[in-house]
Formats: sequence, C-alpha cells, structure tokens
Amino acid sequence: MGVDAMTFYRWSRKLNTLGLPLLPNVLRKANFFLHNSYIPFEADIGEGTMFGYGGIGVVLHKDSKIGRYCLVSQNVTLGGRSGLPGAPVIGNYVRIGAGAKILGNVKVGDFAVIGANAVVVKDVAPGAVVAGVPARELRRQPKPATAYKKEMEFIPAELEAQVAAEAAEAEEPAPEPSTDVESAIH
Repeated sequence: MGVDAMTFYRWSRKLNTLGLPLLPNVLRKANFFLHNSYIPFEADIGEGTMFGYGGIGVVLHKDSKIGRYCLVSQNVTLGGRSGLPGAPVIGNYVRIGAGAKILGNVKVGDFAVIGANAVVVKDVAPGAVVAGVPARELRRQPKPATAYKKEMEFIPAELEAQVAAEAAEAEEPAPEPSTDVESAIH
C-alpha cells in the first residue's frame, strides 16, 4: 500500500517512545506535506485502525483517542472546542464517514457509525448510527458485530465469537406463550 499517513504516525510514535525528540516532529511535518494530514504522535490510535484513501485530510487533536479496528475516512476532524477542555475518544470498531467532524470532549461507543459530513458534539451510544449537523441518532444496530463484518468484509478473530452469538440469537425460536392459566397466575 505504500507509505500512508498511518505509517508516518506509527513511525513518529515509535521514535517518540525511543526518546528521539526531533524526528517525530519531522515526520509529522512530512505527513502534513505529503497527505495534508495533521496526525500528532501524541494521539492514541489502536491497532488495526485504518485511514481511508491513505489518510488524506485527516486532522486529529493531540489528546484524541481512537480504538482498535476503526475506519476513519478522508477529511475527518477529531478536534477540541474553543474554551472547552478535552478531546474526542472513539471506541473500538467505529466507522467514521468522509468529512465528519467530532468536536470536544465527546465519547463515541463501540460499533458506532458516524455518517459523512456529520458534526458530532454530543456522546454517541454504542452501536448507534448518527448523521446530520448537528449529528443525531438515526437508529441503533441490533447486531453491531454482524453489521461491522458485513460492511468491512473483515473481522478480527476476537469478534468471531460475538458474530456467532448474534447469529445464534437470530436462529433461536421465540418462546411459546403459556396456555396454562394456572401457571400464568402464579
């Protein structure tokens, strides 16, 4: 795939942990010039997280956190809000659409989906699908792991059990209503 914005981020983060103060900043600048992205090494990005189109136009607050196996599309901003402390915290398996803005001390739950160009300024529940300006919840995914697998066409091994449980839950027949009057009373 080549050297994308995530690769520059990983290199600069590794160099920072090795105690090299200058090189991480040089790589951040290179990332900006090559990908028009601002992804500071101080940001916390989980394993398996991907940037769409190599991370073109992605801007992250230095205190933002992104969970594992997320998809962050192009031109996404995770930033602060003027005069308010804190930065966004994104859960695991979250998909963020192109051009979305997540601003302030906002928490996005696992398996949430943020629509393209949404402006999120309030917390998002796990499994929720949000869109709009300002973003509002459109629905909740009843089987979030299965929806993730369908859209991403890949799931990490740790999610296989959850997808299997969701599939088994769908196959279970609904309990028959009791016709015994005596048991219904007690």
